[in-house]
Amino acid sequence: MRVLITGGNGFLGLRLAQTLATRGLLRGRSGSLEEIDQLVLVDSEPAVEAVKGATYLTGDLTDPGFLDAAVGPGADSVFHLAAVVSAAAEADFDLGMRVNFDATRALIERLRAGGRTSRLIFPSSLAVFGAELPAVVTRATAALPLSSYGTQKAMAELLINDASRRGFIDSRVVRLPTIVVRPGKPNKAASSFASSILREPLSGRGAVCPVARDTALWIASPRAAVAGLIHPHESAVEQWGHSRIANLPGITVTVEEMLQALARAGGDPNLVRFERDPAIEQIVCTWPSRFDTTREQHMGFVADRGIDEIVQAYVEDYPAGRPAGAGSP
Repeated sequence: MRVLITGGNGFLGLRLAQTLATRGLLRGRSGSLEEIDQLVLVDSEPAVEAVKGATYLTGDLTDPGFLDAAVGPGADSVFHLAAVVSAAAEADFDLGMRVNFDATRALIERLRAGGRTSRLIFPSSLAVFGAELPAVVTRATAALPLSSYGTQKAMAELLINDASRRGFIDSRVVRLPTIVVRPGKPNKAASSFASSILREPLSGRGAVCPVARDTALWIASPRAAVAGLIHPHESAVEQWGHSRIANLPGITVTVEEMLQALARAGGDPNLVRFERDPAIEQIVCTWPSRFDTTREQHMGFVADRGIDEIVQAYVEDYPAGRPAGAGSP
């Protein structure tokens, strides 16, 4: 099996690649486990960490020549994680369209030409929602985004779903919650603060929160996110029906509840400084914070059990991020 991960040098792409390399197997379209004999990681930036057995390609997916080289003779499975994140897509409309939508369409066309009916896993976002939201989002809630990023993701969702209907690809779209806790430095995502207000104090550093304490978020751990990308790849097409789109189960938590979990884990909430940012609030506060994921749970998707479990997972996965002498959560 030849597996391609776009955005393979990003946080989730790298974790996904490491998980797949360790497993060595994926369930293919036949329903049987197949050996991953080629794992290809594609990114616009050079690799920051080696994944055993993986091949790295660095370039721009919007370049037709590079896209042809990346897909090569074909790909049995593609995890298409490459994207321009929320605030960056809002700041630069053309860049967001080029990467988030145009490159996705070009990838589908290239896979279609390969004739394999490749399985495509596409992580979408809760940013596809925004206007006229009910108290709890269900599978029937319309996607009416209020950001360019959300619009680009929603457009890609529809295109991917239709490409599956036409038999060009065999797709699964998974709308990811805000992923917490991400390691490393803050990025240009509007939700970046949700990780930094936990990650930085756990390392004895200060952090800035641009939204109010009572702001509610729908979140999931990196562990749940990676599992939520692999599980749909291995699920039977009959589970999906006409809609190849799922809302990944998560948990609802407020900023204040996150700070309380931080304290229980040995971090100092006083290291978090509140500086309201209207531009960030305008994006984040349009995102839904409560979902009914009954369908997805019946399909086998699994949610984190709570914010303490999410913080605990970060401490276990990144012990070097904690200051010397910090107590166990």
